[in-house]
Amino acid sequence: MNGKEIAELIAFMEVARSQSFRRAASRLGMSPSAVSHTIRSLETRLGVRVLSRTTRSVSLTQAGERLLERVAPAISDIRQAVHESAAFQTSPQGKIRINLPRIAAQLVLVPRLQAFLERYPRIEVDLVIDDTLTDIVSQGFDAGIRSGERLQQEMVARQLTPALNMAVVGAPSYFARRSPPEVPADLHAHVCINYRWSDSNALYAWTFQEGDRRFDLQVRHALTLNDTSLIVAAVLEGTGLAYLPQNHLQAYFDSGELVRVLSSWTPSIPGFYLYYPHREHMPSALRAFVDFMTGPVDQPLSHTQ
Repeated sequence: MNGKEIAELIAFMEVARSQSFRRAASRLGMSPSAVSHTIRSLETRLGVRVLSRTTRSVSLTQAGERLLERVAPAISDIRQAVHESAAFQTSPQGKIRINLPRIAAQLVLVPRLQAFLERYPRIEVDLVIDDTLTDIVSQGFDAGIRSGERLQQEMVARQLTPALNMAVVGAPSYFARRSPPEVPADLHAHVCINYRWSDSNALYAWTFQEGDRRFDLQVRHALTLNDTSLIVAAVLEGTGLAYLPQNHLQAYFDSGELVRVLSSWTPSIPGFYLYYPHREHMPSALRAFVDFMTGPVDQPLSHTQ
């Protein structure tokens, strides 16, 4: 059914209910002659008269009564659907699917989720933890969060955090058995735990900086994992050293469970960004999420939507 056919049915419903071409025209924002022409077009297409007209009155034919009985609920459903869709923009609601690595969820998103959900109780957030570089468009995600060095091209990107400081870390129990490294080359004599990207099968590079020069060091990987939480757990057990964002480990430094080494050699990397495809009409739920997550951390709660 095309738009012209739907317009004919809507005009028919208005004339049938008001029993007047003039009153129907007023409600539809049309001229009476345009409404009359629309009804004639409908009857021509159906091959049957749906309205009986006299100079004084308009009434339904038997075919018109049957048509109104079937069409009225369907048109009502369409109008309700349009109304509900418009409400999504005025009162943010619906589901948003976010793809992000575990470390970003722990550092950036989880600490702010409670406040977001309190502000927007009609929004459902579906977080998918994924340390690979997923194509969010083809996989049906509304947005993703990644380090600035791993953003998909042709995306709108909004910065969530400052640069992340990298750190080589180990547990006191590990250093009770081995002397801490003093320069990156000393890592060749240590047990190292590394991260492997699941999508490319590549190992995460241990990058160091001396002055303005950056270089990658190929350390001996006694243990390789594709989950940062497991890497942290292994380091805490004294299994070996790991190369991780310092921001993720501050609580362990404060408690003395982890010790940082080679601090003068480790550089920073771009922080986390929220990214999403450019859209002419962004869903209100996603717009609310983007604005909230990129706004001040201590923004006060407004009234419930």
